[in-house]
Amino acid sequence: MATQGAKEMPGRAEKGKGGIVLYSPQYFAACTLGGIIACGPTHTSVTPLDLVKCRRQVDPNIYSSNLQAWRSIYAKEGIRGVFFGWSPTFVGYSFQGAGKYGFYEIFKNLYGERLFPNTNKTLVYLGASASAEFLADIALCPFEAVKVRMQTTLPPYANNLREGWSKITQKEGVAGLYKGLQPLWGRQIPYTMVKFATFETTVMQIYKFLGKPKESYNAFQQTGVSFLGGYIAGIGCAVISHPADVMVSKLNADRQPGESAGKAMSRIYGNIGFAGLWNGLPVRIAMIGE
Repeated sequence: MATQGAKEMPGRAEKGKGGIVLYSPQYFAACTLGGIIACGPTHTSVTPLDLVKCRRQVDPNIYSSNLQAWRSIYAKEGIRGVFFGWSPTFVGYSFQGAGKYGFYEIFKNLYGERLFPNTNKTLVYLGASASAEFLADIALCPFEAVKVRMQTTLPPYANNLREGWSKITQKEGVAGLYKGLQPLWGRQIPYTMVKFATFETTVMQIYKFLGKPKESYNAFQQTGVSFLGGYIAGIGCAVISHPADVMVSKLNADRQPGESAGKAMSRIYGNIGFAGLWNGLPVRIAMIGE
C-alpha cells in the first residue's frame, strides 16, 4: 500500500518519494506495477505449498503430511512436479496484484478525498480495498480455475496454462472459467479488506512496542517492520477467508455441469462438514508472507 499514512489532498500536487505526484497518472501506474511485482512472483514462489494445500483440500486423504506430499511428488515428477501450476499462478496473480493495488489507490482517492472527504479513514480503506478486490478477482478467476484443475486432478487435467484454458473453454465455454468467482470474492474481498485496514494499525503497534519512532530506523529495518506487520495482519485474514478458499478449490474441481454455485456449495458442505472448511489452514498461514 503505497500511500498508507498519507494526508495530502489530491489537488495539492504533493510529491512523494521519487518525485511522483500523489494521485497522478504516474502514481497510479507505479502502484499498479508495484502490485504486479508484489503478487505475481511471490505467489509463484510458493507454488509447492499451494499445490499441496489445494490437493489436500479436495482430497484430505491423498497425503499423510506436507513433507510426504513433496517427497512423493518430487520422486515421481521431479522439480517440475513440485512447481506444477506455476504459469497460471504467475499470470493470474500478476493481473490480480495490478488490480488490487492500482484500483485500491484509485478508489481511496475517489472515496476518501473526492466523494466523502470527511469520512473515517478506516472506512475509506475498507471501501477502497473491497472495490479494488472485486475488480481484481474478475481478472484472476479464469487463471485460478485453470490452476486448481491442473493441481487437483490426477492425472492432471492439463499440463500447462494454454492447454487448460483451451480445454475448459471448449467444453464449458467462457463461463467455465468463472464458476468459482463467487467463492473467490468470498475469499479475497474479506481478506483484502481486513489486511488493508489493519496493516497500518499493526505497524504502528510494532513501533510502539519497539519504543522508537519510525524515522529512527533505517530503510532495511523499516522494511522488516512492514513485512512483520503485513504477516501478522495476514494471519487473521487467512482465518477469516479460509472457508471460502476451500470452496474455491472444491468448486473448481467438483462442480457439476449446470449446477448453481449455491447448490454446489451446499452439496460440498454436506460432504465435508464444518471441519472440512478448515482443511489446509496451517499451510495457508505459512503462505501469508506472499
